[in-house]
Amino acid sequence: MTMLIAAGITPFVRKIAFVLGAVDNPNARRVNKKPMPTMGGLAIFMAYTFATFVLLRNQFPTHVLFGTFLGEIAIILTGMIDDVKELKPRQKMLGIFIAALLICLIAGIRMDEVTLPIFGTFQLGWWSYPITIFWILAITNAVNLIDGLDGLATGVSIIALFTMGVIAYFFLTVPYMYVSVMIFTLAAAEIGFLPHNFHPAKIFLGDTGSLFIGFMISVFSLQGLKNVTFITLIIPVIILGVPITDTTFAMLRRILNKKPISQADKGHLHHRLMVMGLSHRQTVLTIYGIALIFAFISLLYPLSPLWGGLLLTVAVLIGLEIFVELIGLMGPNRQPLLHFIEGMIRGRKNHKEK
Repeated sequence: MTMLIAAGITPFVRKIAFVLGAVDNPNARRVNKKPMPTMGGLAIFMAYTFATFVLLRNQFPTHVLFGTFLGEIAIILTGMIDDVKELKPRQKMLGIFIAALLICLIAGIRMDEVTLPIFGTFQLGWWSYPITIFWILAITNAVNLIDGLDGLATGVSIIALFTMGVIAYFFLTVPYMYVSVMIFTLAAAEIGFLPHNFHPAKIFLGDTGSLFIGFMISVFSLQGLKNVTFITLIIPVIILGVPITDTTFAMLRRILNKKPISQADKGHLHHRLMVMGLSHRQTVLTIYGIALIFAFISLLYPLSPLWGGLLLTVAVLIGLEIFVELIGLMGPNRQPLLHFIEGMIRGRKNHKEK
């Protein structure tokens, strides 16, 4: 039902976007060749809200439902204003901060304690507030930054949500089982929107959508992070491997190039894949494939012992670094690991020749 609602109201949201002036015009950074209505995330928000408040309301704790809704309103308004008037980065961050604050104070969703191998368990106390807010800010911005191609952020987040939903269903304790229902509901709303958004898109997700989706993913992940362990911390990070990787290396790239972190560039993952010769559609499908790899890896963590999780993390980091260097995400001349491997191979070859 949620999927059908999202699919049905998207054309109306498209008309609203034109009326409000939420339109992306072609420029040097954008891939669209003609003015494109944005703010498509409003359809996802409306379908999800109808489902949670009307169709499934009795399945969720009231304070969580209404507290989260207040945060959603703050994030949706921030995205809509940005799609119409284009906010400055600080203004956008302020909107996300307000939404995160509402989640902490009204919904009562935050990290309370951390359990680390060897060191034991630590109560976060008042630190739970800044840590939770930072988590929401980071994940929301990570999803927002990958929204560069038709259907990219929507498809990647659907994969992430389904993975989170499966893990929540099988591994969360009974009091938090409702989280998996909320996750699958949002995924259904996005699936209904995706046909309108996939290349060639009829409407963009916009910051209204990418901020909302990133915000909701961060809030959902916090349900499993209330008492943080190594496994519960690493799982959402791996599930969101695509946006987190792209965001992390974008920040490093700008720092190394002595540019402001908030300054946009054309060095993101999708840009690099298109430079390598992939078409728009091929690039999106390739990144879907990468997201699926991260999703499958994340499913191994709950089934692995601690030492297995640590080894898996090391393997993922090494593989990820090699991939990043191969596609030039940090720049064509920044390949330390590949140069190190090449040096070892040459040294071994020269040793044998002697």
